[in-house]
Amino acid sequence: MPDLLRHPGPPRPVPHVDAPRALDPRFAAVVAHGARIVSLYDQATFSEGPVWWPARQMLVWSDVEGRRVLGWREDGGVEVVVDATPFINGHTIDRDGALVHCEHGTRRLSRTTPDGRREILVETFEGRRLNSPDDVVCSRDGALWFTDPSYGLVLPKQGTLAAPDLDHRSLYRFDPASGRAERMADFEQPNGLAFTPDEAILYVSDTSRSLGGDRHTIFAFDVADGPRLTNRRVFIAVEPGIPDGLRTDSRGWIWTSSGAGVQVFSPEGHRLGLIPTPQVCSNLCFSPDERRLFITSKAHLYALDLVVAG
Repeated sequence: MPDLLRHPGPPRPVPHVDAPRALDPRFAAVVAHGARIVSLYDQATFSEGPVWWPARQMLVWSDVEGRRVLGWREDGGVEVVVDATPFINGHTIDRDGALVHCEHGTRRLSRTTPDGRREILVETFEGRRLNSPDDVVCSRDGALWFTDPSYGLVLPKQGTLAAPDLDHRSLYRFDPASGRAERMADFEQPNGLAFTPDEAILYVSDTSRSLGGDRHTIFAFDVADGPRLTNRRVFIAVEPGIPDGLRTDSRGWIWTSSGAGVQVFSPEGHRLGLIPTPQVCSNLCFSPDERRLFITSKAHLYALDLVVAG
């Protein structure tokens, strides 16, 4: 039994936070009237990168600045999954069931297998070191799509100060079978990303505002055979704050972090609702059955129970 940071027990209520707000009747059917976020853990430093890890039956997330990967179990216990990390941020689960990490400090993608082995996946593009991989998703064909902004090169609490080797900040597709990374699109500061359930559309957030730029935008791409990205377009500009992390659900709705909490949009770009958080929300994910939304926010891991899609 690993040492626990939090012993098993029920979640804690979160006082002084507004209730979720429906702006469309469809949202009210998913987030029940009277639903409230609860706190599952509150002792991290900067929480990010949540994902459900089926192999370990736990919600895994990064304490980026605390340099740990943490795991919340369904009994309420919290443990350290990976310690002394190189400023790990985003996560996904690959087709083998391993936990894939975006490492700011070492500027690479790596993975932890269910039995605890650590493996390096990709560190360079065309012979030059990556910037600081930030977020990652695994497509049905097993490819890993990841964003590579410069945050880890310029924010000393989240990486290692260094000049970039690359003159671009891009979205990549990495094929684990061939070991080849392909540059798919360029941004000011690419950040969160998510496919629609049918993988016909890819959403990518561009968040240079957090470094003094002006981007706080989610872009949409059509995914063509090959695969190739076409028809780049602005999906939505998120206010307040930035769309740091985002997810899509089985309905095709887009759930994104923001300065006000989690904002939810329809595929047509209509704002459906808001889930306020006491601090700035950084990222989010769903349980496998979409009965629960997990939210990372500074020191906290929050959760909100949802109504299952019909």
